[in-house]
Amino acid sequence: MTGKKAVNLMMTELTQGVVRNEISHCRYRCSLLALAGLMLLSTACVVGPKYQRPSAPVPAAYKEQPPGGAQSKAWKEAQPKEAAQRGKWWEIFGDPQLNALEEQVSISNQNVLLAEAQFRQARDAVRIARASLFPTATAGLSYTNSETSSTLFNFKAGNLTSGQRNVYNLPVDVSYQADVWGSIRHTVRGSAESAQATAAQLENVRLAFQAALAQDYFELHGVDGEQELLERTVKSYTEYLQLTKDRFASGVASGVDVAQAETQLKTAQAQLIDLGVARAQFEHAIAILVGKPPAQLTIASAPIKSSPPAIPVGVPADLLERRPDVAGAERQMAVANEQIGIARAAFFPTLLLTASGGLESGSLTDWFTWPSHFWSLGPQVAETIFDAGRRRAQSDSARAAFDASIASYRQTVLTSFQQVEDNLAALRVLANEAGAEDDAVQAAQRSLDLSTYQYKAGVASYLQVITTQAIALQDQVAAVNILTRRMVASVLLIEALGGGWDASSLPTAQSLASGR
Repeated sequence: MTGKKAVNLMMTELTQGVVRNEISHCRYRCSLLALAGLMLLSTACVVGPKYQRPSAPVPAAYKEQPPGGAQSKAWKEAQPKEAAQRGKWWEIFGDPQLNALEEQVSISNQNVLLAEAQFRQARDAVRIARASLFPTATAGLSYTNSETSSTLFNFKAGNLTSGQRNVYNLPVDVSYQADVWGSIRHTVRGSAESAQATAAQLENVRLAFQAALAQDYFELHGVDGEQELLERTVKSYTEYLQLTKDRFASGVASGVDVAQAETQLKTAQAQLIDLGVARAQFEHAIAILVGKPPAQLTIASAPIKSSPPAIPVGVPADLLERRPDVAGAERQMAVANEQIGIARAAFFPTLLLTASGGLESGSLTDWFTWPSHFWSLGPQVAETIFDAGRRRAQSDSARAAFDASIASYRQTVLTSFQQVEDNLAALRVLANEAGAEDDAVQAAQRSLDLSTYQYKAGVASYLQVITTQAIALQDQVAAVNILTRRMVASVLLIEALGGGWDASSLPTAQSLASGR
C-alpha cells in the first residue's frame, strides 16, 4: 500500500513538472511572438508617394470688381455677426422670413439628409478600415457526439477508439496581418480622406439647396413686385377707360378710343392673372426645399424693396479654402494618392501571424482541466510570384486615376473662379442697368402725364396715350425684373464664394476614427 502511494506521488509530481514546463514553454513562445510583432511594427515602412496638393491656376486678383466700389475685405471684417459670417450667410439680406425658411433646409430637406447619411456611412468606413490594424480574435463553443464503425478498430493502425464518443471543444483563434508595407495604413488614410471628401460634398449640397431656396424666394417676391405693378396699372387703365367712355358719351372721343382703352385694360388683367402660375410654382419649389408638401406652405406677398447688400469677395487664393466642392476635389486627390500606395504594397510579401488555443476533451468533467488544453502558433509569409501583369496594371491604373483627379481638381478650381467672375460682372452690369432703367421709368412717367394732359385737352389722340402707357409699363416691369436679377446674382455670388464655409471645418482623421 505504501509503495502504491509513493508511485502515485511520484507520478503526480512528474505530471505537475510537465505542466509547468509546458506553461513556461508556451509563455516563452508567446513572448517571442509578441517581440517579433513589435519589431515588425517598429521597422515597418510605408511604400507609396507622399501626398502633396498639386498646384492650381490662381489669379492674383479678380477681373471684375465688386459693384459700388466695395473693397475686397475679409468676410469677418465685412459682417460683424460671427454666426452670419460662417454659416448663416442669408442673414446678410436682413429678411426674417427668409431666415426662418433657410433654417429648415438642414433639418428637413431630404437631399441634404441623404448627403448627411452618406457622410455617416463614409465615417463608419474609416472605423472599419482602422480595425484591420489590430489583431482579430474569435472564440467558439462546440459539442459533438459521434459514433465510428467498429470494423475500423485496429491497434496496428493506431485507431484505438471505436463506438460512440463525445467531443467538447472551446477554441480561441487569434490572427494578425502585419502591416509591413503600409497597405492597411494607406487604406485607413484613404478612408479618412474619402470621408472628408464626403463631408465637403455634404456642405456643398447644403449650400446648393440653401442658395436655391434664396433664389426661388427672391424670384417669388419679384413676381410679387410685378403683380403689385400690374394691379396699379389695371386700376389706372380702368380709370382711363371710364374717362374715355365719358368723353365718348359727350361726343369728344370716338368708339375706337373706347375699344383701345378696353383692350389695354383686358391685356393688363390677363398679364396679372398669368403671373399667378409663376408665383405658385416658386412657392411650391420652396416648400419642397424645406421638406414640406406644397399644401403646407403659404408665403405672403411682399415685393422686393431693398437693393442687394455689398458682398466682399476677398482674394482669389482664399477661394480654394472657402469652396466645399474645391475642398472635396482636393480630398479626392489625396484618396487617389493612397490608392497608389496600396497598389505598390501589393508587390511585396504579406505576413500573417496566427495563434490558436483552447480546451478540448471527450469528457465534460475533464473539459476545463489543464491536460485538456491545446495550442499552436506561427507566422505565414505569402508572395505572389506570377499574376500575368495584374499588379503592374493596377499600379498604372492607380496613377492614371490620380492624374485624372488632378485634372478634375483644377477644372473645379477654374469653374469656381468663372462663377465668381460671372456674378461679379452680373452685379456690376445690372447695377448700371438699374440706374439707367430708373431714369427711363421716370421719363416714361413724365411722357405719360403729358400725353394724358394733352388727351384731356383734346390736342392728342388716345393712340398717343396708349403708346406712352405701354412704354411706361414696359420700363416699370423691366425695373422690377432687374432688381430681382440683382438679388439672385447676389445669392449666386455668395454661393460661388462658398457661403462663408471654410476647409478648416472638415472633420479631422482623429475625429473620424473615433466616430464623432
